[in-house]
Amino acid sequence: MNPLLILGWCRQMSWGFVVMISLVVASAQTPDTNDLQRVLNQMDQTAASFRTAQAGFVWDQYQKVVDDHDVQKGTVYFRRTGNEIQMAADIREPALKYVVFSEGKVQFYQPSMDQVTTFNTSKDRAAVESFLVLGFGGSGKDMLKSFDVKYIGAEKLNGIDTAKLELVPKSVKGRNMFDHIWLWVDTSRGVSVQQQLFDPSGDYRVAKYSDIQLNQRIPDSVFKLKTTGKTKFVSPQG
Repeated sequence: MNPLLILGWCRQMSWGFVVMISLVVASAQTPDTNDLQRVLNQMDQTAASFRTAQAGFVWDQYQKVVDDHDVQKGTVYFRRTGNEIQMAADIREPALKYVVFSEGKVQFYQPSMDQVTTFNTSKDRAAVESFLVLGFGGSGKDMLKSFDVKYIGAEKLNGIDTAKLELVPKSVKGRNMFDHIWLWVDTSRGVSVQQQLFDPSGDYRVAKYSDIQLNQRIPDSVFKLKTTGKTKFVSPQG
C-alpha cells in the first residue's frame, strides 16, 4: 500500500479508527508469521537429530525452449558427516546413472559411457549445497541464511499435511541458478516431500519424494561410485 495514502487517511480519520485498522492488519499478518515459524521450528528439531534420510524420487525437468519434460526416477540418500550434508542419487529410469555430492564436488557417473564427470563447486559451494540438500537435514535457521522465506499456505499431498513455502535466494549467484523455489514441508517430520525450482530462463524442475525414511543406517558404499577399471574421469573447466 502507498505510504502517502496511509498518511492522508491518518489526517482524516480519528486516532481510534486508525488504531483499529492497525490491529486488523496485524491480526491478518500474524497467522502466516506464526505458521512459518512453526514450520521452521519443526525443521530445526529434525535437523538437531538428523543423521540420514532415504527416499524414492521422481524428478521432472522441464525445458521451455523445446517444450519437453525429462523424467527420472530412482532413490536418493542424504547423510550428515561432521558439518556437511552428503547426497547420493541412484537414477534407475530411463537409464542407469549415479550422482554423488561430497566435499564440494558433484560426481556424475554414466555406466553406459563408463565415464565420471566431476564438477568442483568449491567456489559456489554454499549455493550449490543449499539447493542439492534442500529440505533434508538443514535447519530452518540455516535456510533463512540463504533464502528469503514466505509461507504460502497448507496443502495435503498424497495424504500428508504439508506447508508450502516460497524461497528466494539471497545471493545473486543463487538467483542466477533458480530465481525462486516452492518447497512443500511435511509439517510433522520437518522434511521436504516436494520441491519446484524455477530457472530464470523459464525452465523448472519438480522433485517429488516418497517413502521417506529418517535416521536409518545407510552403507558407506552408497556414497561411492561403482566404477570399473576402465572408467574415464573428466573434469570440465569453468
